[in-house]
Amino acid sequence: MAMTDFFAGEIATELLKMLITIAGKSSLCKASAEQLISHLETLQPIIREIKYSGVELPSNRQFQLDRLSESLQSGVELANKVLHSSRWNMYKNYHLARKMEKLEKNVSRFLQCLVPVHVLADVLHMRFESAERFDRLDGSAMRLEQQLGAMSIGAGGTWIEEAARKAEEEKKYMEDSLVNLGVGLDLGKKKVKEMLVERDDLAVVGIFGIGGSGKTTLAREFCKDHQVRSYFRDRILFLTVSQSPNVDQLRVKIWGYIIGNEHLSPSYKISENNLRYHGYNVGARILVVLDDVWSQSVLERLIFPGCKILVVSRFKFPTIIKATFEVELLTQKEAMSLFCHTAFGQNSMPLHANENLVKQTVSECKGLPLALKVIGASLRDQSELFWASAVNRLARGEPVSEPHERQLFERLATSVECLPPKVRECFLDLGSFPEDKKIPLDVLINMWVEIHDIEEVEAFAILVELSNKNLVTLVKDERAGDMYSSCLIFITQHDVLRDLALHLSNRGPINRRKRLLMPRRETELPREWDRNSSQPFDAQIVSIHTGEMEEMDWISMDFTVAEVLILNFSSNKYFLPPFINSMPKLRALIIMNYSTSSAILDNFSVFASLSNLRSLWLEKVTIPQFSKVPVTLKRLCKMSLVLCKVSSGLGQSDVDLPQLFPCLSELAIDHCDDLVEVPSSICRMTKLKHLSITNCHGLCQLPADLGKLETLQILRLYACPTLKMLPHSICELLGLNYLDIAQCVNLSCLPEDIGKLQTLRKIDMSECSQIRSLPNSATSLKSLRHVVCDEEVSWLWRDVEKAMPELHIQVEDKCFNVDWLNE
Repeated sequence: MAMTDFFAGEIATELLKMLITIAGKSSLCKASAEQLISHLETLQPIIREIKYSGVELPSNRQFQLDRLSESLQSGVELANKVLHSSRWNMYKNYHLARKMEKLEKNVSRFLQCLVPVHVLADVLHMRFESAERFDRLDGSAMRLEQQLGAMSIGAGGTWIEEAARKAEEEKKYMEDSLVNLGVGLDLGKKKVKEMLVERDDLAVVGIFGIGGSGKTTLAREFCKDHQVRSYFRDRILFLTVSQSPNVDQLRVKIWGYIIGNEHLSPSYKISENNLRYHGYNVGARILVVLDDVWSQSVLERLIFPGCKILVVSRFKFPTIIKATFEVELLTQKEAMSLFCHTAFGQNSMPLHANENLVKQTVSECKGLPLALKVIGASLRDQSELFWASAVNRLARGEPVSEPHERQLFERLATSVECLPPKVRECFLDLGSFPEDKKIPLDVLINMWVEIHDIEEVEAFAILVELSNKNLVTLVKDERAGDMYSSCLIFITQHDVLRDLALHLSNRGPINRRKRLLMPRRETELPREWDRNSSQPFDAQIVSIHTGEMEEMDWISMDFTVAEVLILNFSSNKYFLPPFINSMPKLRALIIMNYSTSSAILDNFSVFASLSNLRSLWLEKVTIPQFSKVPVTLKRLCKMSLVLCKVSSGLGQSDVDLPQLFPCLSELAIDHCDDLVEVPSSICRMTKLKHLSITNCHGLCQLPADLGKLETLQILRLYACPTLKMLPHSICELLGLNYLDIAQCVNLSCLPEDIGKLQTLRKIDMSECSQIRSLPNSATSLKSLRHVVCDEEVSWLWRDVEKAMPELHIQVEDKCFNVDWLNE
């Protein structure tokens, strides 16, 4: 029974009344009864506060209060015995008096010992939680602009800044699009509220609908609703499950949220006793949203007592979900409004539009929001002849006997078919990445540059075109600096559009396909690959998504023309595929571990065969000791190490980076906490242009000869809090354009001769509170145009600004966004 239920029964009040009677009748129990009356009069206001606060207590606190309640209940029974005991039975009255004294001591101990400790624990907990929360908030908004500003100088121009602007536009566009869903969205929110908020008998409810019908949009808008947030006291957890989830990790996330401990170890074991206890005591004021659920067996494992569950799926799961809202397709009026918003930028048909063609197009979309948005975007600014052709293609792609998914693919395929050939190929490449995962912008751009023979600016232009066609979404991560954010801008894609890319890529014989892709995470390689492994594969891109792989799990395959290999996995150990040795043309290798801890890579020696590799992305893996694994990547130009353990590979004093990577021009090391020192051999990398070491909290010093990097243009040292000084030699970096030292909170000064950096155009030194003066040479920074700093430091630059009228000093505003706290 919950604590509030114990007190709601007025146990304490009942006991108090009985004790007053005992104090007047029984001389042996009078002293204990009077002391208990005093204690209970102290307890009653506390009881009322707990009863009406609605606060859900931690398990240990609830256990102690339950024991107190049981003691009070025993006190009621003891008081009854005292009142009914004959005053002449001295022996019995003596024993009852002893029990009354024991009860008084228990209650007294609770008041005098445990209550003050509870209060102290609450105070300390609140102080810690508040400090931690505000620390996170304090950096979030500021890191966003700092990192975007830093990225804007890279990659030959301002296309990264354009990406950030585009992401903001897309957010605004999505908000405007919701208005056009009109009555349907409002009705859906109302119905789901009736099931989740107004009915206590429903613990699991569902939102059901076909792919692309707006289920997830409805679920997200429901969670933003003020009444819903108030009812659940902002305790709403939104999780994407997908077709190949890591169920154990999801279970720990949900359980941690329920018990108020979101930092549980991924290996935490949830006992049945805990489930029963919390299910009985927590109450149902927590909402867990499970989006994109595909399997009933998975759903069964993700349902917990003590909270309400909202399941968003294409399937109804009637044995589990007793109440479901089915998302209906848009009405003709709603469909027309959404289509016009996408195709013409207004909510109604413009006068110059061909009314018949517009109505026919909307009719062919069958009220499906995703189809309306994608097809509408593909027809924007096109000729009337193009519209007529599109209507004919849509009409031909509607076989009545085909299931919805195939019909949807055929309709959406018309938008892909009209894309320029290179843009279409880039869209199909997106099927190479796991479902429901954000794709780092750098990963995608680097891949396209290598396999499509284009420059970075053109690759980004293609991405913008896909975004304009509603085929991808650019997302600017609000949690700038979050430990799982290797870059600040990501690409996301609706799962139906990803399925479309897979559908179009998987046409034709498997050995002749341009892309060999695994649609979802599996425990082993597809059997179809094994059956056809006797013949070489013509795939340009190979994408694999598994759990742990050992040497015997791989099959022998020949990839003589493959240029990109993407290895997605979730485990603590991973044997690299032996067939890498048969990839002589491999230009881009992407290894991403989605487990919660770093993975040890076996068979690292296969890197020795990658003579043409130009781009390498390693995420959450342990870098081996290079002296034991002789590898020379002679043509590698770009390398990113994200959330990796690097002490073995880069922490050795004898590691010779120029010999290992003689042509490396861009090196990014992000969130590698065990990096303490950068190898001194890095100073001999004569082709290095971009060096980015970010969020490395253990980094305490840089090589003294860093100034020998004559070709270096960008130096990013963002969020390295233990770094106390910059080597004086950086003043010899005569080609440096950008210096980022933001959030290097222990950095005390800039080098005295910084004025020698005649090509330096931008400095980001926000949250560098220890820097209290500028070198006199700062006025000699003739090319400097942009300084980012805090208000407290900005005055240092005012004198410099007088001597340099073109200098812009950007003072960071601390503007917080707390929406991400509920993700």
